[in-house]
Amino acid sequence: MSLKVCLAGATGWAGSALARALAETPDLTLVAAVGRTHAGRVLGEVLGEPRLACHIYASAAEALAHPCDVFVEYTKPDSAKANILAALAHGAHVVVGTSGLTEDDFSEIDAVARARQRGVLACGNFALTVVLLQKFAEMAARLIPQWEIIDYARDDKIDAPSGTARELAFRLSNVRSPVPTVPVANTVGPVETRGATVSGSQVHSIRLPGYVISAEIIFGLPDQRLTIRHDAGNSARPYTDGALLAIRKVSSLVGVHRGLDTVLDL
Repeated sequence: MSLKVCLAGATGWAGSALARALAETPDLTLVAAVGRTHAGRVLGEVLGEPRLACHIYASAAEALAHPCDVFVEYTKPDSAKANILAALAHGAHVVVGTSGLTEDDFSEIDAVARARQRGVLACGNFALTVVLLQKFAEMAARLIPQWEIIDYARDDKIDAPSGTARELAFRLSNVRSPVPTVPVANTVGPVETRGATVSGSQVHSIRLPGYVISAEIIFGLPDQRLTIRHDAGNSARPYTDGALLAIRKVSSLVGVHRGLDTVLDL
């Protein structure tokens, strides 16, 4: 039986690529879409994909009037939390591709999801190379006590750090806390130059034209250094396959789970 999917952010850069992929996927059916700009129109007309016959709604609440198995959140940080909670209230499992949610947000969402026995799979980035970056960084953090994260994105990205960097810092916090030679608070000069402390890690966010999404973590030991880096190109293709996998797997979970590797055999 085909899983029914509701997609919020269906006409955006990543959401439109996912919508087109759903049109080609026989075991998944897109039944409703959320997008303020094109509300009231048929999604297939907007994206030039006639197989997408669902309508676009201005809000998640309107779209969720169509029963769905999985709600995919691909909008903006200021609306993501409300959309996720609305989807859980309607009995849907949720896949989160939107960045900018805080640890407190995830704690609240987790409590609601567990109360309703629904799964929420939150992926700061669906790309396989990001999954590997996270796993390799966790391995390195077990052996190397000092690191810093650099987060690169396009100049118009309003949230910082990116979801990719936030997720990486969170995962490393479950391994250990970094041990800098000079504590950040003892910095001589503007302490902001040392970046922001996110889940215990120092994160530096760069926002410039020419980037899409890149994440870099640098580990240091005396006389040696390890750098692990992910770079995304201009298309949304790296994220589509991972998002489809997440949609298929999220119903096997209860509560909030972080990272695509949660449902991968790594």
